[in-house]
Amino acid sequence: MATPDSPRRQRRAKAMPLPDCVALVLQGGGALGSFQAGVIEGLAASEIEIDWVAGISIGAINAAIVAGNPPERRVSQLRSFWDRLTSALPSFPIFPNDHVREFLHEWSAGMVMAGGVPGFFSPRLLHPSFATPGSIAALSYYDSTPLKKTLDDLIDWDLVNDGPMRLSVGAVDVESGNFRYFDTTTDRIDARHIMASGALPPGLPPVEIDGRWWWDGGLVSNTPLSHVLDNQREPLLAFQVDLFPANAEQPRTIMDVVTRQQEIRYSSRTRQISDQVIKLRREREAINKVLAKLPPELSQDPDVAALAAMADEHPVSLVQLIHRPTEWEGGSRGFEFSARTMHEHWMAGVIAIEQTMLGAELIAHNIADGTTAAFDLCALNGVKHSNPCKSRPVESANVP
Repeated sequence: MATPDSPRRQRRAKAMPLPDCVALVLQGGGALGSFQAGVIEGLAASEIEIDWVAGISIGAINAAIVAGNPPERRVSQLRSFWDRLTSALPSFPIFPNDHVREFLHEWSAGMVMAGGVPGFFSPRLLHPSFATPGSIAALSYYDSTPLKKTLDDLIDWDLVNDGPMRLSVGAVDVESGNFRYFDTTTDRIDARHIMASGALPPGLPPVEIDGRWWWDGGLVSNTPLSHVLDNQREPLLAFQVDLFPANAEQPRTIMDVVTRQQEIRYSSRTRQISDQVIKLRREREAINKVLAKLPPELSQDPDVAALAAMADEHPVSLVQLIHRPTEWEGGSRGFEFSARTMHEHWMAGVIAIEQTMLGAELIAHNIADGTTAAFDLCALNGVKHSNPCKSRPVESANVP
C-alpha cells in the first residue's frame, strides 16, 4: 500500500483527491451499456484516473475497451464500438408523444430480433431445434462470432494483460454452475473471456475456454461489486454503474410487468451487496472500538489478534450511478440498439457524472476522513435533463 506521502496518495481529479485505488464497476444490461460509455466519458473529462475496472456481460465489453486502450483513445474506441452496434438502425427524430416513441422503440427491438446487431451477433440460418444436438448451433438462436472480430479490432490485449489497469470479468461454468471471475492478476484475458461474460442463453452460445464452457455472469450476479470489495487491499473509491433501478412505479400494463421483473431481478443483487458493505463496516467498527478498550497486555493474545485481523478494514466511498429509464422504454430496452436511443443513454451517463461532481466536496470529505459511505445519486435519463438531484450519503460508518 502507498504511504501517506507517496505521489499516488496525492493524485487528484478536477474536484477531489483520489484514494489509493479507484474502481469502475459495470453491470450487465445489453443495449443499456451505452449509459456506461457516457459515464466513462464523464470520468475522463473530470480527470478521474481508473485503476481497476470490473464488468459483467455488456459491462465486461466496456471494461475491456477501457483497459485495452491508452487514456486518450478510450472514449473514441467506445464510440467506435457503439456506433458499429447501432449502425443498422437510424437515429429517429424525437417525437413528443411517448406512445409513438415506445412504438419505435419496440419496432427497433423487433428488428434486432430479426436481423441481429452488426459487429455483435447475427441470427442462425437454421433454427437450433433442427441443429445437431450437442453442436454449438443447437445451443443458441444467434451466432456471436462477429463480436470476436469487433473486440480484436478495438482492444490491445497486451495492454489489457500487461498494462497498469486491472480488469475483472465474471462468467458461469455451464456444467458445474459455478461462478468465477477472470482477472488479469491471475489470468491471461483475451476475447474469449469477454464473450463468455456476455454469452446470455438462449440468445448467445456458450464460449469455450481451456476445455470448459461458459455463460453470461449475470445468470448468478449482475454486478462485480462483491469481487472488487472482497479483493480490496487499500482505501477505495468505487463508481458502481447500474443499468436497472431497484425502485419503480406499480406496473400498469403487461409490458410494464416484463420491465419490472427485469429491474427487480437484475438490481436486487447489487442492492444486497451495497447494504452488506455498510453493515459489515459498522460491525467491524464496533469490534475495533471494543478492542481499543482492552489493556495493552492483551494485544498479544492469539484470540485478540485473530479478532483484530478479522475486523481490519479499509474505507470505501461507493458512488452509485443508476440508469433511470424514460416512460417509453419497456421490456425490450436491453436489446434495442437504435442510434437515437444509444446517444440518449450515452448523454444520460455523461450527465450522471456531472451530477456526481456537484457532490464532489462531500465525497472528498469521506475520502479524507477515511469514512466508508454509499452515495445514491439521482442521475437523470436521456432527454429529461432538468432539475438535477444533489448527491446524498445513504449510510456511512467510520472505519479505522
